[in-house]
Amino acid sequence: MVTTNAGPATAPPPAAGAAVRPRLSPQAKGAVALSVTVLIWAAFALSARALSSSSLLPADAALLRFGVPLLVLAPALWRRRRQMAAVRPATALKIACGAGVPFFLAAMYGGSLTSAAFVGSIVPGMVPLFVSALMVAAGKGLPRGTQAAGLGLIAVGVVALVWRYVVPLNTQVLAGAGILLVASGLWALYTVGLKEVDLDPVGSIGLLCLPSFAVMALLVLTGVLPTGLASAAGSDIALFLVVQGLGVGLCAGLLYAFAIRSLGAERSSTVGSLSPVAVVLLAIPLLGESPTAAVLVGVPLITAGVALANRRPRTTAHIQQPEVPDHA
Repeated sequence: MVTTNAGPATAPPPAAGAAVRPRLSPQAKGAVALSVTVLIWAAFALSARALSSSSLLPADAALLRFGVPLLVLAPALWRRRRQMAAVRPATALKIACGAGVPFFLAAMYGGSLTSAAFVGSIVPGMVPLFVSALMVAAGKGLPRGTQAAGLGLIAVGVVALVWRYVVPLNTQVLAGAGILLVASGLWALYTVGLKEVDLDPVGSIGLLCLPSFAVMALLVLTGVLPTGLASAAGSDIALFLVVQGLGVGLCAGLLYAFAIRSLGAERSSTVGSLSPVAVVLLAIPLLGESPTAAVLVGVPLITAGVALANRRPRTTAHIQQPEVPDHA
């Protein structure tokens, strides 16, 4: 039997030797979210390459990508319908185009023409450069110092990645690389738009997936895009449902939105600094891809460039903050 105290209820003191769980700061939580996002994005890059040998078509993968989150989050999205409807059209367009149907089809098609290493390096790796370009266009000032050096390294890394396909000319790979650059630019637009929107991560996913799924469904129903979902192999459907629908569509969407809220748009783009390396390493056992000399040179340059581009210099009361602000 345990006796109780009849006095006022007070919180019992911690037992001697009891472990106290440390609380993570918002910045630490954002870093954890980015780390998990790196792994999910690596899986996305691998699946983009694997789609070319799958029984699924791009439209099928897109329907799974945007439809699964809507199904899982339907009750929560209904409660946020007024907040989503109140988002400014320009911001909503950045999100819907930046990570919606245009981005998805560009990433899938570009991946089918190149390799997983290209998808994992160019799409996330070029985001800091495109984000900086958007900031310059908005009058935020030119990048300087280590940020400018990092952006230069990213550009050099991409050139090193594609150079071997210029001489001799390989139009297929170069076209795929160009399409992946478009996808990266769209994702940068999404990154900036996500920072502007006044929604929680769930609402942000709804703002992306609702119009994207509606557009894809319309394109499929009108016959503009073919579908093979009815005759696709069950294993392929399961793979893309987990990777694209649950992984990229739901988990990465929640984690990436949370990271941008915690760390800012530019710092969140550091996801690209580790994603290319993860993709290259995972593509060896999973897809049988052997890294070429161009990949071994280009990927480290892109990785180092992203890390430098997002490095925050020491500041004092008399030193101005970096030109690419957190509130972008």
